Amino acid sequence: MSTETSARRPFTLGFHTRIPFTPGRQAEGLREGIELFRIAEQLGFDSGWVYQRHFDNYLASPLVFHAAVAQHTERIGLGTAIIGIRYEDPVLLAEAAGTADLLTGGRLQLGLGTGQGGYGRLFGQQPNDGREQSQARLATFLRGIRGEVLDTIDDVDAPIAFGTELTAGPVSPGLPERVWFGGGSVESAERVGRQGLRLLLSTILTGTIDDYNAEQLRAIEVYRRVHTGPFEPQVSVSRSFLPAASAEQARAYAAYDEERRTLGPGAARPAGALTPASSGAGRFSVSPVIHGDPSFVVDTLLADQAVQQADNLIAFLPPSFGLAENIALLEAIVEKVGPQIGWAPAKN
Repeated sequence: MSTETSARRPFTLGFHTRIPFTPGRQAEGLREGIELFRIAEQLGFDSGWVYQRHFDNYLASPLVFHAAVAQHTERIGLGTAIIGIRYEDPVLLAEAAGTADLLTGGRLQLGLGTGQGGYGRLFGQQPNDGREQSQARLATFLRGIRGEVLDTIDDVDAPIAFGTELTAGPVSPGLPERVWFGGGSVESAERVGRQGLRLLLSTILTGTIDDYNAEQLRAIEVYRRVHTGPFEPQVSVSRSFLPAASAEQARAYAAYDEERRTLGPGAARPAGALTPASSGAGRFSVSPVIHGDPSFVVDTLLADQAVQQADNLIAFLPPSFGLAENIALLEAIVEKVGPQIGWAPAKN
C-alpha cells in the first residue's frame, strides 16, 4: 500500500447521505439521520452533507433538518448537496438560510444547484429553461443573504412607508462565503468560478466521459483559473469509496457496485422510493464505486488527481444503507482510509 501523501493539498473529509426512509417510517428515518451526524462528529468528520429530493422517500427540507441536527452536535459542518434552486423562491430561501446559519452557529455549508426538472407545473411555474431560471434566482438569493436592497416600496397603499428599502433577514455575516454550486461539466465549473462561489463536484458528470477523473481534474483547474471575488476558491469532490472490513461487507459493496453500474443514480433505492425514468444513453457519466480491501481503496484515492486537488473529499454513502451500515462504513473510513490519504480527524 502506498503511503505517499506529501503532495496532497490540505483537505477536509465529509460524508453525504440522502436521509432515506421507508413508507410509514419517516420520523424514524429523520431521527436516524440526526444520530448519524452525531456519531460522525464523534468520529472526527469535518462535515456531513444531505440531498434535497422532492416527492420521494428521502429528505426534502435540508435547512429544517440541519437546524435540528445543530441541537445534537457542536462542531461538524452541515452541508446541503444540493438544494435545487429552480423551485425555490429566492427571498424565502435567503431568509431560511440566514435563520438556519444563525441557529447552527455558522456551520451551514450551503450547496445549491439547478436541480431535477419535471416539477415546474406543481410549483406553479410556466415552462422555462431550468438553468436560466436557476441563475436568475441565484442572483437574487445572493443579494438577499448579503443584506443588499432587494426592492423599494413604491405603493402608497403599502403597509409600510413609501420609499422604504427592503432587505431579506436575518443576515448571517459569514454565510456568503460558504455558498457552493454544483457543477457537472467543465463549462459549469467555469461559470461557478466566475461567480466567485465554491464548487461542488458530485459523482455524476454530464455526457459520456471516457476518463471520469481526468475530466473532473480539468473542471477543477478551469474553476481555479477563472475564480473571482472576495473569497478563496474551494472545491469539493465526492467519491463512493467503501473499504471492506469483512467478507460480508465485501459482498455487499460489490453488489452495490454492480447495481450502480447498471442503474446509475437510481441504484440502492430504499423500499418505496420512486423509480427513476430512463436517463438515455450518453446523458451522464457516473464515477466508479471504489470498494474492496482498504489498501486498494487508499491507493485508488491517492492515484485520483481530482481527489488530490480537492479541498474537501465527500464520501458518498449508498442511499439504501441503514444507520448501522452507515456507521460501520464511516468507522472504516476513519480507521483504514482517512489517515492513509493525509487526513486527521477533527478534535471534538
